[in-house]
Amino acid sequence: MPGHMPGRRPFLALAGGALAAPLLARGAAAQGFSDRPVRIVVPFPPGQSTDIVARLVAEALSARWPHRVVVENRAGGAGAIGMEAVARAPADGTVLVAGSIGPMAVNPAVMPRLPYDPERDFAPITNLSMVPLCIVAHPSFPAGDPAGFLAAARAANPPLDVATAGPASGAHMAAELLAHRLGVRLNMVHYRGSGPAVTDLVAGNVRLMTDSLASALPHVRGGRLKLIGVSTARRVTWAPEVPTFAETVAPGHEAVGWNGLAAPAGTPPAVIARINADVTAALRDPEVVRRVEEAGMLADPMTPEQFGAFLRAELARWREVARVANVRLEG
Repeated sequence: MPGHMPGRRPFLALAGGALAAPLLARGAAAQGFSDRPVRIVVPFPPGQSTDIVARLVAEALSARWPHRVVVENRAGGAGAIGMEAVARAPADGTVLVAGSIGPMAVNPAVMPRLPYDPERDFAPITNLSMVPLCIVAHPSFPAGDPAGFLAAARAANPPLDVATAGPASGAHMAAELLAHRLGVRLNMVHYRGSGPAVTDLVAGNVRLMTDSLASALPHVRGGRLKLIGVSTARRVTWAPEVPTFAETVAPGHEAVGWNGLAAPAGTPPAVIARINADVTAALRDPEVVRRVEEAGMLADPMTPEQFGAFLRAELARWREVARVANVRLEG
């Protein structure tokens, strides 16, 4: 969705309440749900953003529906194992996937062989959350804002080293997009995950990194690192002191992580609509919003049509970034 701003839709109170829940539950059951538990497959290990928001949604739905909603972690293959499992699952609303920017938008751009197609094999339900990304630096790095970073990148020979969580990760692709927008070259230093990269950054072995704002903020507020800027279109409400690249050196720039919910293709539209109604209601509940923000994300409910359009735009965006930056992985 071009120009999409994370969190710009108002966060409304959860509709209904305790008296409405039984009616919603009966409506959900009547529109194609079985009495079996609903599974939300997370194609990653426990503990990262997709898993966190999926568990918050599962908890909220379990309180509203007559059957329990459980989260199942099926990690491996850069998310491909879990995505393929859901693509082949029954299209009845009992198996869903909490995907993210990686398996749903970046993988198709950089991997020539995938066992699933994010458009053909899935029915979009809603986005769940946006994950602000940023450039963070060791305190010894001379610049402290986007303009200083741009000046340093232009002057650097050889190009500045920038750590990433791994090749073709969302953070890596966001850094490639930023470099393209700024017209500079950056040398991507890939690690096996964000943790090892942050460790080297804090130690000063590398002086710049692209990361999620949630991961970086504790180190920044502890004085171990400093923030250069965020890649959201506007400043993040829970970190308003951090400037954006868009407002300073790259007008219109936006590159964020995200987590969305989808069902197997062929799931009846009435089931998709019922799941969307209850998930988006949960994501507008102030308590759920607070817990999502505490995890460093922004709740981002959408209609199925909006999420489908957003997914198509993201696929186009990252295919172009992969082409320009010549990013390709075997898979």
